[in-house]
Amino acid sequence: MFPKYPVPQTEPPRSPKETLPTMYDLPSENPEEPGLPDEFHGLQPQLLSYTFRPSTYSASQIFTGSDMNLYYDVRHPLWYKRPDWFGVVGVSRLYDEVDMRLSYVIWQEGVNPFVIVELLSPGTEKEDLGENDGEKLPSVSEEIAGNGNINHEPSLEKPLRKWEVYEQVLRIPYYVVFSRYTNRLRAFKLDGARYEELELSDSRLWMPEIDLGLGLWHGDYLGVDRLWLRWYDSEGNWIPTPEERAEQAQERADEAQERADEAQERAEIAETRLQSLIERLRESGIDPDRFLNG
Repeated sequence: MFPKYPVPQTEPPRSPKETLPTMYDLPSENPEEPGLPDEFHGLQPQLLSYTFRPSTYSASQIFTGSDMNLYYDVRHPLWYKRPDWFGVVGVSRLYDEVDMRLSYVIWQEGVNPFVIVELLSPGTEKEDLGENDGEKLPSVSEEIAGNGNINHEPSLEKPLRKWEVYEQVLRIPYYVVFSRYTNRLRAFKLDGARYEELELSDSRLWMPEIDLGLGLWHGDYLGVDRLWLRWYDSEGNWIPTPEERAEQAQERADEAQERADEAQERAEIAETRLQSLIERLRESGIDPDRFLNG
C-alpha cells in the first residue's frame, strides 16, 4: 500500500513531508462508504467551485475540493475527513504545480483550507454540527508510525469528530453548513479557540479576508430551480459560472454588433440625405462643389 515506506530516518530527523505518505500513497476512497446521498451533493459543490473566485488570489493559487479525503494528522496518517466542499487559497492549483490531486494531505500541502461547507442530511446533521458522541475508527487498521515504519497494531485512539478537527486541529477560519431540506444557512467563524455562530443578514456571509461573500441564491442551475449556495463579490453581484460568463460574453458581442449595425445604418442614412441635398442643389442651378470644397 505504501511502496515508499518505511523511510530510513536521519539525524537530524527528516520533515513529515519527506517521511510521511503523500497523496499518491494514501487512499482516495473508502470502499466501505456508500456513495453520495443524492444529486444535490454533486451539483451544489460544483456551483461553489465554479463561483469561488477571490479577487486577491490568482486562479493558479486557488484550490477547491469536493468529497475529497482531507488527511489532517501526521501522527495518524490514515485518519481523514471528507468535507462536502472546501476552498483553499495561497496553494498551487495543481499538486507541486504539476498534477491533479487524489486527496488533500495537510502535511504535504502546508496550507489548511480557508473555508469548509457541509451539506446537511438527516444522517449527517449531528456529526456535521458536532452533536454526536464520536466516530468509528478507520476501516484500515494499519498506521504509519512517526519514524516511517508500519505499525500493524490498531490504534487505541479514536479520531476526533469532524467539528473538532475543523475547529481545533485545522482551525478552519470559516465553517458553513446548509440544509436543503429546511433551506437554512448557518455559518461559524473561528474566534480564538472556538467557533462562534454568526448572525447572517439576508442569508449572506461576507469574508473580508478573501474579499468574497457566500449566500443563498434562488435560480436555475443545470435545470434545477431552487435555493443554491454561491459566491458573490464586493458589490453584491453573484460570481458567474463558466456558462454564465460565456452567455454574458455572447450578449456583449451581440450588443456590440447591434451598435455597429446601428452606426452603419445611421451612416448610410446620412450619406443618402447628403446625396439627396446635392441633387436638389444642382437642380436649383447651384454648384454643390463650391460648398463642399469651400
